[in-house]
Amino acid sequence: MIKTPTYWAERGWRAVLLLPLSVLWAIGSLVRDSLARPARATVPVVCIGNLGAGGTGKTPIVSWLYDNLASRGWQPVILSRGYGGQLRGPVWVDGTVHTADDCGDEPLMMADTRDVVVARDRVVGARMIEARGLHDVIIMDDGLQNPHLEKQVRVGVFDGGFGIGNGWLIPAGPLRTGWRKGLSMLNLVIINGADSSGIGARIGDQLPVHHVTTQIDQDVVDSFAGTPLLAFAGIGRPARMFDSLQAAGAQIAQRLSFADHHPYSAHDLTRIQEEAHRHGAEMITTHKDWIRLPGDWRERVSLLPVSIQPDDAEALLQAIETGLHSPDPDASKQAASAGST
Repeated sequence: MIKTPTYWAERGWRAVLLLPLSVLWAIGSLVRDSLARPARATVPVVCIGNLGAGGTGKTPIVSWLYDNLASRGWQPVILSRGYGGQLRGPVWVDGTVHTADDCGDEPLMMADTRDVVVARDRVVGARMIEARGLHDVIIMDDGLQNPHLEKQVRVGVFDGGFGIGNGWLIPAGPLRTGWRKGLSMLNLVIINGADSSGIGARIGDQLPVHHVTTQIDQDVVDSFAGTPLLAFAGIGRPARMFDSLQAAGAQIAQRLSFADHHPYSAHDLTRIQEEAHRHGAEMITTHKDWIRLPGDWRERVSLLPVSIQPDDAEALLQAIETGLHSPDPDASKQAASAGST
């Protein structure tokens, strides 16, 4: 597991040197997609994903969508690949039995109050959900580029501060799919955070665009008033968490960044604790990081909950529901566009 490469943000010499490998990536993706025969689940699927690698804040959006669809009478379930976990699945995630090493940090975190299935093979996972017979919508966490399971609604999430970086394919850039092809896959777009990258203007009127902001729990920040904090995070873009803390009034003595899904070793934890003692600081991290800590460490480290707030929650939910009711996945793009006018 590596940190997001800094050269993904610009078209510098490091990125240029990797362009031949990006061509191989494109060829491999084309071959895979041409050989795939997408399976259709009897339960409609909404996929929350992104066109590139790296964090865009999908997990809070998946959780928000689950909770809000449930409040509107749906019976949702989350289907995840379980990145970072050892279990191939399919398996229903149980927080009293499983650990982050078993099923991955994000599924375990979401399963605290939600039904979550982990399956490397998404089609097999969908079939197990169908067999249970209790759910009427599958929320697929990531997997836009997975060609094996048909999706009724495809939502692309972009980090407003990063956009698509340098716009090149992996490994020269962050994109898993070319820009034009990627947009053609989507039914609607969510921009997470202030759009300082200009991604909204780049999309223009090609797709319906919705905006959300990620909010941290202000009560937690206020409880540390006057207390220095050592903030650490192993997520796609740790700076987003640090900046949010600072904007909320936290006194950050030190920031420690790790790779996304980083498995904290004894050495890591000793370093974090020593740095905290050196600054006389309390330790704080994201829920996603906290869930990966050993049990005894969870008592020492404070957890910073986050939630998302759409600019227009009703419009976003209606667009997704319209797509879920559509028998034709391609028709749901037209329905979403009509609902945004």
